[in-house]
Amino acid sequence: MLLQEGFEVVSSDASDKMLKYALKERWNRRKEAAFDKWIIEEANWLNLYDDIKHVVGEGFDAVICLGNSFAHMMDSFGDQREQKQAIKNFEKCLKPGGILLIDHRNYDNILETGSTPSKSLYYNSPHTSEIKTSVLFYCGKPALTIMDYIIAAGNLRSEFRLSYYPHMFEGFKSILKGIFGEKTKHDIFGDFKSLKEIPTPAFYIHLIQKQK
Repeated sequence: MLLQEGFEVVSSDASDKMLKYALKERWNRRKEAAFDKWIIEEANWLNLYDDIKHVVGEGFDAVICLGNSFAHMMDSFGDQREQKQAIKNFEKCLKPGGILLIDHRNYDNILETGSTPSKSLYYNSPHTSEIKTSVLFYCGKPALTIMDYIIAAGNLRSEFRLSYYPHMFEGFKSILKGIFGEKTKHDIFGDFKSLKEIPTPAFYIHLIQKQK
């Protein structure tokens, strides 16, 4: 969608499978100028800047990490050091004044209610009938959220499981401020609307600017 809107795009992923999807799409649409110039790189969030610094130049206007993607990175050491390192790399890839657009599910509400909405901004398939949710605690703190998706289409039924790190709203906001600075511009939306309109969203979307 960004390419179709005329943006110059650099995409990165650590998954060979996902890279193959992107490369195939670029090849299939190579006659379109925007897709022919689409840069696709293999990169790991922990080494992101070093992996792609040859295309970063003076920095990107925006770094985008949406779809609850960031929650796939677990907290291996119990102090979120790797998650903080990844966000530092996002910030390092931005030009002064550039923005990071990043989101996470409303894990506060998931922990409070014990359930995950089966319909939301990103996951709105008519075939998703239920999401069974479990939370693992370690030393009294939520450390892992497990979601079992139940997919039903006619007489067909299937299940798949995804595991996420449960980013709490205040904790995630604090990490962003700690890396970007307390005085930086930081807007937060609920399902891409004002939090006044949706006080209990399915997703929180953070838009934070690198200081000029």
